[in-house]
Amino acid sequence: MHNKLPQFWQELKRRKVVRVITVYAAAAFVILELVDIIAEPLKLPSWLLPVVIVLLSIGFIIAIIFSWIYDIHPEGGIVKTEPAHKEKKEEVPKSSNGWKIASFVSFAVIVCLIVLNVIPRPNQKNANEILDKSIAVIPFLSLSDDPEKQYLADGVMDAILLHLSKIEDLRVMSRTSVEQYRNTDKTVTEICEELDVAFLLEGNFRKYGDQARLIVQLIQPGTEDHVWANEYDREWKDIFAVESEVAQAIAKQLYAVITPEEKQLIEKIPTDNLTAYDFMQRSHNEGWRYVWTGKKEALDKAEAFTNKALEYDSAFAEAYVGLAFVSWGKHRLNPHLSESYLDSMRILADLALSFDDQLSEGYRARGLYYVEIKRTEEAIKEYDKAIGLNPNDWRAYMMKGYLYYYTDLVKAIDNFHRAISLHRGPNLPGILRQIGKCYARANFREKGINYMTEAVQLDDDSVTHFNGLTEIENAYGHFEKSIEYGEKAFTIDSTNTDVLALLGMNYCYLGQHDAYLEYYQKIEKADSMGITSFIDAFRIGHAHMMNGFKEKAEFFFKRGTELHNEKVLELDRGITTSPYTYYNVAAVYSFLGERDKAYKYLRLMNQPQRIPMYIVKDLTHDPFFESIRDEPEFQEIVRDVEAKHQAEHERVRQWMEENEML
Repeated sequence: MHNKLPQFWQELKRRKVVRVITVYAAAAFVILELVDIIAEPLKLPSWLLPVVIVLLSIGFIIAIIFSWIYDIHPEGGIVKTEPAHKEKKEEVPKSSNGWKIASFVSFAVIVCLIVLNVIPRPNQKNANEILDKSIAVIPFLSLSDDPEKQYLADGVMDAILLHLSKIEDLRVMSRTSVEQYRNTDKTVTEICEELDVAFLLEGNFRKYGDQARLIVQLIQPGTEDHVWANEYDREWKDIFAVESEVAQAIAKQLYAVITPEEKQLIEKIPTDNLTAYDFMQRSHNEGWRYVWTGKKEALDKAEAFTNKALEYDSAFAEAYVGLAFVSWGKHRLNPHLSESYLDSMRILADLALSFDDQLSEGYRARGLYYVEIKRTEEAIKEYDKAIGLNPNDWRAYMMKGYLYYYTDLVKAIDNFHRAISLHRGPNLPGILRQIGKCYARANFREKGINYMTEAVQLDDDSVTHFNGLTEIENAYGHFEKSIEYGEKAFTIDSTNTDVLALLGMNYCYLGQHDAYLEYYQKIEKADSMGITSFIDAFRIGHAHMMNGFKEKAEFFFKRGTELHNEKVLELDRGITTSPYTYYNVAAVYSFLGERDKAYKYLRLMNQPQRIPMYIVKDLTHDPFFESIRDEPEFQEIVRDVEAKHQAEHERVRQWMEENEML
C-alpha cells in the first residue's frame, strides 16, 4: 500500500491528469467569479449561479475521465494513452511547452483568486465587514401631481420599514424617528449620524391607474452615492409582493440573515381587498397626523377610514388593531370613556389576533390593555410576544422598561437602551430621563445625570430637568444641592407640586421647619382640586405642628385620615405600586403611633427583591419614623433594605461591565 500511492501519483502525472485538473480549476474559478460579478448589474436570475456550479462539477468529472484515457500529443493530436508497462521509455513524448505554460498560468490564477476571496479588500462588502446592519427608511417622495396621494407613498414606505423591522439581524430606526427628515435638506451623512445608522433607504412612488412605479436606492454615508438601487414597474395589485421583494433585497445587500419564519411574515399579504387596503393607508396617514399634531379630528378620521376598510374586508386584522389604538387614544382625550374603552380595546385586540395570530401590533395593543389595568406580568408577556414578531418594536421595549422600573433595574435599563437604539423621535428625551433615573437609583449618580443632561439638550424642558436633578440629589442625601436645583425649577414653574414637595422635604430633613411649612403651604395653594393625597395632608399637618400651629395641624391630620383608605391601596397594587406607596402608609401609621400597622406596611415595602436607594435615605431621615427608629425590628428592616440596594447596585454594575459601558 505504501508503494502504490506514489505509483498512482506518478501515473496521474504521466497521463497529465494533474495538469488538466489545475487548468480546469482555474477556468472554473474565473467563470464563477465572472457570473457573480455580472449577475446583479444584468439582473440575472438567482438560480443561475447554482446551475453553473452544477455544470462545472459535471464537466470536472468528465475532464478527469477523458484526461486519464486520452492525451494530446504535439504531433499526433488526440490519442489513447497506453498503459505504463506497454510504453517504452524512448517512445514517451516530451511534454509540450503549451501544457507547461497553461499549468503554471492556471496555478497562478487559482492562487490569486483564493487570495482575493480570502483577504479582505478595501471596497469588498461581505458579512464580516458589515458589522453594523442598521438602516433608516426616510419618507418616500410622491411623484403624483395630486398632493392628496402622498398617503400612498407613505403607506409603501411604512410597509417596507415594517418588513425590515421583522428581521432580527437588522436594526431598523422607527417610523417616528424618520418623519423629521421629510423634505429635508440634510445630507445622507448628517441623517445617518443623527439617527446612528449605517445605511439609508430613500424612494419615490407613483400610482397611475392600475399601475405603480417604485424607485428605491440604498445609500451609505460618506460617499453620498447609492450602493444598490432598483426600479419596479408593476400592477397595483402586486404592491404587496413588491414591498416584500424590496425588503428582502435590502436585507441581502446588508448580508442580514432572514429566518424561514421571518420570511413568512414578510411575504404575508395583509388583505385580499385593495380597496380595504387603501382605506387603511388613509387611516394610518390620519393616525400619524394625530401623533404629530395631537388633533382630535385626525383621530376621528382614522376611525372612520378604519371602519370603511372593515366594510370591504371584515377579516382585516390590522384594521381591528387600528380601532383598538383609536379607542385608547380617545380615552386619553375623554376620561369619561374609561369605564368602557378598556373592554373595547381588549375585545378589538383579541379579534385582530383571532384573524392573524402573527400580528405583532395585536399583542402590543393587548399589552397596553394590561398596563392600563395594572397587571404587570401579563403586560410583559404580551410585549414579549410583540417583540418576538417584530424585534425592532421600540414601543414594546420602552413599555417593558417602565414595567420593570420598580422591580428590576437591570431589565429596565436594558429595555430602555434597546428602545433608544431604535428611536430618535419625540419620545427620546423621556426615555433618556427614565434611564437616567434608573442609573441614579442603582447608585450610578454621574451616569444618571449625564442621561438627564442629554435629554434637556434635546427638548429644553428645564423644569423637568431641574426637578429630576432635585430628586437625584435628594435620594443621595445631598439636601443643600437638591434645594439648589429645586429652587431653579421653582423659579420657572412655581405651581409644580413635585418640585414643591421635594423642596419641602429637603428643608424638613435639614431641620429648617419654617421653609418646610412654606413649601407645603404652596402645595395646598397650587392644587386647584384641594389636597387629595393623604400623605400630602399629613406632611402639611406635620409642617404646621413643627412650627407650633397645633389647630391647623389637627385639621390636616383629620383630612389625611379621611383620604387614607386601605381598600384604595389594595386596588392600586400593580404597575403603579412602588415600594414608596407602602412606605408612605407605614410612615403615617408610625406617626400616628400605630406600630403594628406601621410594621405591616414596612414589611410589604420590603417584600420586593430589589429596593431603590432613596428608600434607605428616607428611612434614615424621615421624622415620621422617629417613634420606632431605634427599635430592633426597624433597624433590621433598614439593614435588609440597604443589603438589597447594594445587591442591585452590583447587578447593574455587572450588566454595565458585560455590555462595555463602564
